[in-house]
Amino acid sequence: MLTAWFIGGEMPDGVLLILFLALALDAALGDPPWLYGTVPHPVAMIGRLVTSGDRRLNDERAGEGVRVLRGALLTSAVVLVSAALGWVLAGALQGLPGGWLVEAGFASTLISFRGLYDRAASVARALGDGLAEGRAAVAHIVGRDPDSLDGPGVARAAVESIAENFSDGVVAPAFWYALLGLPGLCAYKAVNTLDSMIGHKNPRYRAFGRAAARLDDAANWLPARLAGGLVVLVAALLPGARAGSAWRTMRRDAPRHRSPNAGWQEAAFAGALGFALAGPRRYHDEAVEDPWMGDGRSDLDPADIRAALRLYVAAGALLAAMVLALWLLL
Repeated sequence: MLTAWFIGGEMPDGVLLILFLALALDAALGDPPWLYGTVPHPVAMIGRLVTSGDRRLNDERAGEGVRVLRGALLTSAVVLVSAALGWVLAGALQGLPGGWLVEAGFASTLISFRGLYDRAASVARALGDGLAEGRAAVAHIVGRDPDSLDGPGVARAAVESIAENFSDGVVAPAFWYALLGLPGLCAYKAVNTLDSMIGHKNPRYRAFGRAAARLDDAANWLPARLAGGLVVLVAALLPGARAGSAWRTMRRDAPRHRSPNAGWQEAAFAGALGFALAGPRRYHDEAVEDPWMGDGRSDLDPADIRAALRLYVAAGALLAAMVLALWLLL
């Protein structure tokens, strides 16, 4: 049957097989530098649209209500344009021989499994070389002030990024693609990009980015909990991880996190691996006094980053296996 698809180019029945292939392509290839050194990445294109709207609409002299409204208009426009482009692309590919392969390739660019793995692994290597190297590497994956981090702080930041982005970069894109196809995936990446760019609680974006932040919370509500559940399940299969502790820690600590979503993955990772994550930390313009997720060690090191990456890879493999199993069953 697969041979017939490759030769005849017929679109397979349903999106789950395409999603499985997209997950596999991203895990194997990530975002090829040779390609995105030539053409802009889709997320970069969304980012340019957000930046342009921010410059035009975010007037800090305007009243709070006006800025909230303008931010909501920008958020709505970017999400709708992204969804429409996804809908047009999906429709165009439906009629092309082998179009489903192109769709899988495009969808893989909007999943960030391999990219996060590579960046977090680089933090583990860099921190092994020294604190300055670790700080420079972790600055690429977290928003907090790297100069405020000691060695364990760098390692914790990397592990927290792995945990949080397992939902934002992998589970949530897969969820929205499975539910709504390319339009849903493109819309979700627009929501996530908007939140990362303007969804901040600082003077410039507290009002203007409010709609983006709230929409991102809503879009990630269910995927975050699914991601936490996947971590718990895979902890039962991975040597050295503890599923019972992951479940108890997630249920106890996740609701205490400042984010309505990030705590589910962070608490699950912390419980599974015997870590303490989150807690007090500093971003460039504010200090955050968050409660700890987990009762374990907070003095993490490069080996602990690698342990978190093993859990991350196992959880991603379980997600892909479940997608494939659903396709075979349905």
